[in-house]
Amino acid sequence: MSKAVENLLKAQQFAMSIRPKVGGFPYMAEALRRAGITQNIWNLPSCQSIYLTEDGAVASQGTPLINTTVDVPLFDREALIKALRIDQAGNSTFPEFLKASWEAGVVSYTVDFEKRVVIYYGVLGESYAENYPSVEIG
Repeated sequence: MSKAVENLLKAQQFAMSIRPKVGGFPYMAEALRRAGITQNIWNLPSCQSIYLTEDGAVASQGTPLINTTVDVPLFDREALIKALRIDQAGNSTFPEFLKASWEAGVVSYTVDFEKRVVIYYGVLGESYAENYPSVEIG
C-alpha cells in the first residue's frame, strides 16, 4: 500500500470518527485537508472518486448508481440544493445523497479542501458552487 493510500484511509477513518450526524461534512473535509488531501473529484453515476494528495493521486471505486444504459438527467439546480439541504440536516446517507445528486443532473463534483468549496457539474457544463464553513477539530 502506498503512502498516499495509507494516509487517505487513515484520514477518512479519523474523519468518520469525529463527524457529527448533522452538519458533518465540514469536519470530514477539515480532517482530510489536515492530512494533506487537497481535492476530491467525484464522477457520477460511476461513483469513482479521485483524491489529490501531497503524496500522489488515489482512486477509489464506490458502488455505481446505474448498471445499464440510461439517459443523463437534466441539471436541476433546485433539486440539487434540496438534496444538499437534506444531507446537511443529517436526513440522508451518503449513497442517498449521491443518488439524489445524480437525479438532479450532477455528473461530477469537485471538492477543493483548501478553498473550502464544492462545485457540482451537469453534463452540459452547468455548475453550482457552494462554500462550506471552516471548523476546528481536535
